[in-house]
Formats: sequence, C-alpha cells, structure tokens
Amino acid sequence: MTQRARELGMSKSTFGNSNGLPNPRQLMTMRELAKLGQYIIQTYPDYYRYYSEREYTFNKIRQFNRNPLLAMNIGADGLKTGFTKEAGYGLVGSAVQNGLRLIVAVNGLKSEKERADEAKKLIEWGFHNFQLSVLFEPGQVIADARTFGGNQRHVPLVAQGPVRLMVPRGVREKIIARVVYSGPVPAPVQKGRKIGTLKVWRNDSLALEVPLTAAEDVGTGSIPGRAWDAAGELLYGLFRAGVQKL
Repeated sequence: MTQRARELGMSKSTFGNSNGLPNPRQLMTMRELAKLGQYIIQTYPDYYRYYSEREYTFNKIRQFNRNPLLAMNIGADGLKTGFTKEAGYGLVGSAVQNGLRLIVAVNGLKSEKERADEAKKLIEWGFHNFQLSVLFEPGQVIADARTFGGNQRHVPLVAQGPVRLMVPRGVREKIIARVVYSGPVPAPVQKGRKIGTLKVWRNDSLALEVPLTAAEDVGTGSIPGRAWDAAGELLYGLFRAGVQKL
C-alpha cells in the first residue's frame, strides 16, 4: 500500500495495515487524504456514486451513511468519516456547486458534531471565496511538440478535456503555465498518444498538472527529411556538449 501511495504522488503517507486500524506506521497528512479522495472521484466515477447513498440493507440489517455533509444541502456526495482514539474525529468530504467541486479533509476533532460543523464551514468558505477559471477549452491546442523523422515538424498537443484552475474571487494572481515533454518526439506519432504534461503554477506553488496528448497523427517523413533531422540533432548535441564543458 505504501508503494501504491508513492505511485499516486502521496510522498508522506505510510501504511501498517489495510484496514485502517491504529498502527504506528499508519500515517497520512490531510493534504494526501484529500489527494486520495480526488483520485477516487476522478478514476472511479461509476463506483463513486455509492458514497452518496444514504442507507442500504445487507443481510437484513439496515445500515446508514455516517457522512453528516450529505444531509446539509450543500451539494455533498462523499466521502468517508473516521475515528481513532489517537487521531480523533475526522472526515474527507466532497461537494459540487455550479460545476465547482471541492474536497475537504479534517481530523483531530473532539466530537461528531464538531467534525460536522468544521467540515461544513470549510466547504461553504471554499464555495464563497473561490471560482473556476478556464485556461484552455476542450480540444484547444495548448502547445506544439517538435518531432523527429516525421512528415511534419511539429505535433499539436491537447488535453483530454477543459483545463480549469480554481482561483480566489476578486484576487489577481500570477499564473504561469509550462509544457514539459521529452523531445524531439520520434515519428510515427499516433493521435491520442501521451506526449507531455502541462504544469501550471499559481504564484510560487504548483497548482495543476494535466497530461497532454497528440491531437493528430504524424507519419514517417521522407528519407532526405529524416537525414536532415538526424544531422540537426547531431549538431545540437555537439553544441550542448560544448556549452556544458564551458
């Protein structure tokens, strides 16, 4: 489980068991609990809907959902409550209003009521103070990646959907976006192939990472064209080696 956490970008979490019961090695930060919640929502939409079920009956036993946010009329549809003596009362919740989804993670609270009250306050504060800003529309070309040995010099890159960033209402922030990829990209390139990543910073904090894929096919170029690309890469490599020696 710890290895899987690293694969999901959870660098500080460690697990001593798979059931969540107290264990000295069972450690997670609030940020990484929220990140795990986001991964569940985005990766398993068909299963995520079960988090919003208010009750169910199994083996003739009626079970109720303990998430207090579901009954607060704030757009909540998940996720999970928790409690241990060492950690206190905790909750990872999520809600949607006007297309904006927020995730809240709280822990260390003294009672179920305090847990519910604090989680609600955070959710309402978030909806009141933040909004979604669309950086790139669906299908919009975000950048061009250089190709090697292709029948065209570049391949356009797109995201799989709209690229949106949550920003504070009424506050102007410095937004920086960069496209990172390993290139030049060898041809042929198939449409939909993952090429790179769009990274967006808000002020000095990395706020968003979005995979970018090829927007169209790029076939193999002619023999003279490939030879020209190879010569260009050789010269560039020699120039870069010379700069490094300096």
